[in-house]
Amino acid sequence: EGRETRLRVVLRVRPLTCTETRRGDQRVVHSLGDGAVHVSAARHDATFGFSAVFDTGASQEAVFEGSGMRQLVELAIDGFSCTAFAFGQTGSGKTYTLMGPLAQSDTQPASPALLGLMQRSFTCLLDQSRSRGSDLALSASYLEIYNEQIRDLLSPGPPCSLPLRWSKTRGFYVENQLSVEFDSLEAIVSLLLQGSQRRRTSAHALNRHSSRSHALLTIHIRSRAVSAHPAPGEGWGGSGLSAGAGACPSKQGTLCFVDLAGSERVKETGSSGELSVEANSINRSLLALGHCISLLAKPRGKRTHIPYRDSKLTRLLARSLGGSGITLMVACISPSSRCLSETLSTLHYASRARRVTTRP
Repeated sequence: EGRETRLRVVLRVRPLTCTETRRGDQRVVHSLGDGAVHVSAARHDATFGFSAVFDTGASQEAVFEGSGMRQLVELAIDGFSCTAFAFGQTGSGKTYTLMGPLAQSDTQPASPALLGLMQRSFTCLLDQSRSRGSDLALSASYLEIYNEQIRDLLSPGPPCSLPLRWSKTRGFYVENQLSVEFDSLEAIVSLLLQGSQRRRTSAHALNRHSSRSHALLTIHIRSRAVSAHPAPGEGWGGSGLSAGAGACPSKQGTLCFVDLAGSERVKETGSSGELSVEANSINRSLLALGHCISLLAKPRGKRTHIPYRDSKLTRLLARSLGGSGITLMVACISPSSRCLSETLSTLHYASRARRVTTRP
């Protein structure tokens, strides 16, 4: 607590698709072990290092355990603000890593082996709350940023734009956002599926289910650990929260999952009309995010003003990236020679992010 903590950045390499294999695409990304990956292609020969690298054969469980996601859940229960986000080119496996197969529904759930970081984290969270014997109150909110408009994915009726506000105590926050309480795995998975089905997606040349918005699912965790006779001064110091007799002060943590829309070249996707407008909006917000990360990667004494206000996305991620949060970034890439340019862009982006520090 209060110490400088680096962002944890892990890399996931998806397998070549059937289309890429039939087309004769070469594999240009190779894992070297110990968190290193090598890119080898004409005029490109580079090695990158990360906290962990998950190669094409890595299971969803291996990604959950090896990424540090379990520890992130435990820290959120302990009162920290925790964020996990996936980024990379469109079609690189971000949504699959976070959620598993898109075809799942309430009536046809995905195979347990294919569940993503989110569902596994929900299970871990509920298991932890039972084993710790603490009184946890859990609620969830789910929103998307589409064409720079913030929309609630859980509120009934057609999605409407919500205002983004700022206060000295809360930082940036979304006004009138619906938060739904839950106490079981079935309830939170149902909320996740309900919101995901309302999210904007489209088909184009690179991805049949391309996310056209950035989505943020936030789990709010409030705990009140009960003890019979706490000693004077015992408890969670400095929280500013009071508790009744025989109880420690409550702790409030958050666990936020961010599924960023994929960076894309409009020429490659064949997008036009509304799809082209969406792509330009996505790319502008990702550019703003990349700019903030580049500035945050500099030593604290050499940092200039961080332009969080350049986009709704960077405003909502301000605390996670440069404030008091604990953050896990999952960079997703394709090993295909045809995607080399976007893959290198993601790898450089992720390498810069490794130098960013926060003070949880």
